[in-house]
Amino acid sequence: MAKSDKKLEKMRNNPKDWQISDLEVIAAQYGISIRKGKGSHMTFSHPLWEAILTVPAHRPLKVIYVKRFVSLVDTLRGDENE
Repeated sequence: MAKSDKKLEKMRNNPKDWQISDLEVIAAQYGISIRKGKGSHMTFSHPLWEAILTVPAHRPLKVIYVKRFVSLVDTLRGDENE
């Protein structure tokens, strides 16, 4: 199991107290594009996703953004039932 897979599993089990840099590491592993705006938000996208996820880069990230990110990565991986 790759380091990013372990981190993704930890996010799934406990979505509290994560930082935007953690999402960036996992996004890089799965070929997810990251676009940094002028403000404090970052946008994650992938050609296979219909949705675009915009996350405010505050510390720590709110639980809802971590859950949405994990859900999108699971969709990308084909693990929609998790």
